[in-house]
Amino acid sequence: MQLSATPYEERLTAPRSWWLVSFLVGVSFALILLPFGTLPLLGGLVGGTAAAAVVASAYGSPRIRVVGGFLIAGEAKVPVTALGAAEVLDAEEARAWRTYKADTRAFLLLRAYIPTALKVEVTDPQDPTPYLYLSTREPERLAAAIEAARTAHP
Repeated sequence: MQLSATPYEERLTAPRSWWLVSFLVGVSFALILLPFGTLPLLGGLVGGTAAAAVVASAYGSPRIRVVGGFLIAGEAKVPVTALGAAEVLDAEEARAWRTYKADTRAFLLLRAYIPTALKVEVTDPQDPTPYLYLSTREPERLAAAIEAARTAHP
């Protein structure tokens, strides 16, 4: 059984600069603990860096997948048959849909460090969600995967 005509999976990982910031948080903790000696300094460096890295990793952990007739985006799992038209959003249009054009009922899987997005209509009359806003680095490929899954699972 073929799960999807065009398989798609993406992890919304944090940018590399966030890992440098994680290290700098560790350095800050180390400097704060410097007056207490070498061991607290090393503990602050390791502990602060580790804590900041865990936060960066957790924030960048959501995945977007198209599998077996479903679009799975973070915590949402929506059958592709309940989805309508997909609109690829460039950086400027994505910013508009994140701000003043946004609908409070919409599902947003939003990562501000990813400039492009895909807006997918929800056509299920039982679902009050008007659309899904998905931050993605490859919106065209995601739209193609949703369309391919929709034709493979009518």
